[in-house]
Amino acid sequence: MNALQLFDTASRSQKPVAASDGKTVRMYCCGPTVYGPAHIGNFRTFIVQDVLRRTLEVFGHRVTHVRNLTDVDDKTIRQSQAEGKTLGVFTDHWRDRFHEDCRALNLLPPQVEPSAVAHIPQQIAMIGALMAKGHAYEARGSVYFKVDSFPDYGSLSRLKEREVVAGASGAASVAAEDADEYERETAADFVLWKARKPEDGPNFWASPWGEGRPGWHLECSAMAREYLGCDIDLHAGGVDLVFPHHENEIAQSVCATGCGFVRHWFHSAHLTVDRQKMSKSLGNLYTLADVRARGWTAAELRYVLISGHYNKPLNFAWETFTAARSAIERLRRAGDQVGAESAEGAPDWNGRLGPAFEALADDLNTPKALGAAFSVIDDLGAGDGPSFRALMHALGLDLRMESVVVEVPEEVRALAEARWAARGAKDWAESDRLRNEITARGWAVKDGKGGYELSPLALAGKPGGY
Repeated sequence: MNALQLFDTASRSQKPVAASDGKTVRMYCCGPTVYGPAHIGNFRTFIVQDVLRRTLEVFGHRVTHVRNLTDVDDKTIRQSQAEGKTLGVFTDHWRDRFHEDCRALNLLPPQVEPSAVAHIPQQIAMIGALMAKGHAYEARGSVYFKVDSFPDYGSLSRLKEREVVAGASGAASVAAEDADEYERETAADFVLWKARKPEDGPNFWASPWGEGRPGWHLECSAMAREYLGCDIDLHAGGVDLVFPHHENEIAQSVCATGCGFVRHWFHSAHLTVDRQKMSKSLGNLYTLADVRARGWTAAELRYVLISGHYNKPLNFAWETFTAARSAIERLRRAGDQVGAESAEGAPDWNGRLGPAFEALADDLNTPKALGAAFSVIDDLGAGDGPSFRALMHALGLDLRMESVVVEVPEEVRALAEARWAARGAKDWAESDRLRNEITARGWAVKDGKGGYELSPLALAGKPGGY
């Protein structure tokens, strides 16, 4: 069994990941909010967590992986109401879409995937424990956590070392932080139970404090406790969750149970697009569907997202897919070279691919592992089969060809038709102008005797036609 040294956000140092019971690593991951398609930034986090789990398993550890679904919060309620759908029908659709994308990206399903709605009794019970111990208070049907009742609040994010706006505890502050999410530098009391409001529609549940629903921060504490108990071995999420979400989880869990919460905190850094923060206003909030529409595959997206170290921001650019396609093809040829029949047996940790496993063991360094693999890839033989297969499994790289089916957008098809008409009229200037516009939209046009063909620039002229 190999030891995996992993950076721990709480201690700001690398520590070995270990099962506290000596048997199974208990791992909790904050999952998606199912109100729309997950974007590539979300999937960077989920893929990194998948590589972590796979690596632990390749190294001989058993892992219990729990990843929640947020199916009740401000966003899910607001959007379902806007679309005239029940909350369950609305969130089930986006949950299924998330699962489809996960399968395409070769993410292992968690052993447990609890939803917030299905665990409201556990959340109510945790609120009751917090109130009984003096860590929470009720005001106008809502319940709030009293931040100043927990002296260690902010230790994970080093909150006290930064300039923050502090909220006051007590009834006077109850309106301050009623939203599920709030400003990152505000350390105010946060909501545990939200009183029913007219805009919530039929989305409310009974509680000792009146009708309402749980606050967003509470769900992970309740579900982690339900399935993994106290002192869970590993808690993962994006770096944007360190404060306030994970700070609030710690406060709720420790104060409600009286025992520890997490032994190791694992956070992945942001994904930027063309050096800019992803946002709807910038039009760079891409999904897997967007990637495929440009002619690239899910396997290539996965490769792009593991090509940088998880602990450092990764810049996403469409140009990187060309290198990803070439790299996957080299790995595919290497797989043919070692032969599927040679995959039986244990990996040779000291063999040609040993440095790649050492890179994974040293803070899950995926780019270094890939570099180590490519440095010896041309020399691999049948004896390297078990090691090669184990490495590909750890990275989650499925080397089977994914067919690329691309639908031509209507506006591009219209431009192509107009260009074909201009060519028929021998209006070469207009034909060239329309070709340039088609190219600017990411498509190539090839003329034939009886018509034209359109293909994404990502596919045009690529070896093997994929």
